[in-house]
Amino acid sequence: TMNAIISLCHFCEAHGPQVIFCTQPLHPLERTISTDSDDTVTDGRKAARSSSITNEPTTPTSAKNEFCRGCSSEKTGFISRDDDAQVNYISSKQPYDREVYSMSRQACLKSLTGEVCPGKDGPIFFGNDQQGHVLSYTFHINDTQARGSCTRYSILVVMMDKIYLLNSWPFLVPHLKTVIEHITKKANVVYEREKIKLPLQPPQASRVRSKPARSLIDLTDDRNIFKILHLSFVWILKACGNRITETLLEGPPTEDSIIDMEKQEETEEGFCLIFSKKVNIDEVEEESSNNETAESPETAEEEGPAITNIRHLMKILGEDKFHVLAHHVVIGNQIVVQSSMASIVRSVFNALKSLLPKGCCRVIPYSHQYEESWKCNFLGLVPEVELPLHIMSDESFVLVEISLEDQKPTDTQTKEEENDDLLKRLVFKMASPTTLPEKAPNALYKMELALQNEDLTDTVVEHYLICLKEEWMNKVKVRFKFTKAGGNRTAEDTKKLMQVIGAKEEDTPLLKFWMQGLSLQYRQHILTASKSSR
Repeated sequence: TMNAIISLCHFCEAHGPQVIFCTQPLHPLERTISTDSDDTVTDGRKAARSSSITNEPTTPTSAKNEFCRGCSSEKTGFISRDDDAQVNYISSKQPYDREVYSMSRQACLKSLTGEVCPGKDGPIFFGNDQQGHVLSYTFHINDTQARGSCTRYSILVVMMDKIYLLNSWPFLVPHLKTVIEHITKKANVVYEREKIKLPLQPPQASRVRSKPARSLIDLTDDRNIFKILHLSFVWILKACGNRITETLLEGPPTEDSIIDMEKQEETEEGFCLIFSKKVNIDEVEEESSNNETAESPETAEEEGPAITNIRHLMKILGEDKFHVLAHHVVIGNQIVVQSSMASIVRSVFNALKSLLPKGCCRVIPYSHQYEESWKCNFLGLVPEVELPLHIMSDESFVLVEISLEDQKPTDTQTKEEENDDLLKRLVFKMASPTTLPEKAPNALYKMELALQNEDLTDTVVEHYLICLKEEWMNKVKVRFKFTKAGGNRTAEDTKKLMQVIGAKEEDTPLLKFWMQGLSLQYRQHILTASKSSR
């Protein structure tokens, strides 16, 4: 649940800025303390059993008799219960808790006096860590009896978490605007109706005319307006709380998680992340015109038969072919998969990516022309593409051609049975001009042992691969720091380091390639520390 309070505020000509209605989440086990007296304590569990609550205890004693009709809302408030989240949403004239009341009061004063956005109507952000952070959306309602023929209002969202509130801005502002438009539309109907009936008066008479302020119920001619506000505020609090979640990390972030953050140049709300790799726009445009890397995740995943995971790929290929292909993968040789079945090509890459750190995966899933290995280590090609002659001798790559055995499925097969039959008919042909090292890296042998162990479920294997990759990324970090931050290193120095980190000579190609999986944040940290120590 979003830990915030939403308030409707009003500027009264007689009493100044006033909070007239607020909605806040309350967990059933919480105890709420009245702003009137410390002795008045209500158990949230008891309050949750009733459908309405009285507003009287929430009003400070000194102000009980001062409020006019314009400053009032409902004599009783409202409660909505969310059984799934075990939360009660309570709407009343003012908050129960003294501190929350003080925060809402201060926000109300600033919203309707000092903190005003250009044009007076619209959203604005202000606040601090002591009195809370506020999203204030000010607006006016036409009123034939008010000074200037309009009354000023604002809707406030107050919370202590500044980052949460700022990230919720793109969600909150449009929905608050919808609520405001509903209120003002109703009020305009009343205003136009009253304006016709209003007798013509000299300008001076209209200026000195003074009538008691009217409530929002009078201005909108809707007895249920506060019930509608309650339901609207409850939905906003719940929906906004559901869209952003906090994740508790059980340790420092992994290189893969940092890489994920660095790849996102901009969040869906439009906020830019601090860490972001610079991208050459010309390269991006050229790449997106030549292949399908610019596709969104939704469009990229077309329907069709697919290999489900890395273990499934191993079973289809056979252990010997899989070992050769996986060896190419973990030391960074380009994997070129050529087939007329795009869904199969994509699923092969998705499976193989589980063998590498995320920073080492550069994928062009299905292209109509060959792309150089510096652009991608996973390249999918349509069958018509021929590999350039120059790469046959100079490049380190493996070509995987995927085709089907000639066998027609029966007409009685379902779509699922047809896909299963197609997967059984897949034929993999592998060719490479590259001579692999005699021994594969030890990390690969450990991966293969886990994949071959039938006692381990797919989920356990998936988590084991994640842990194993992070273990070897830590070795990569040590080697990177040793290489970049230590000056000139002899072959003997390097050999000793390899012994210390538990790596052997056959692991060197993997360690060198996996350096590409280091986050920009870590690289900059090491290089900066190296320069400052000289």
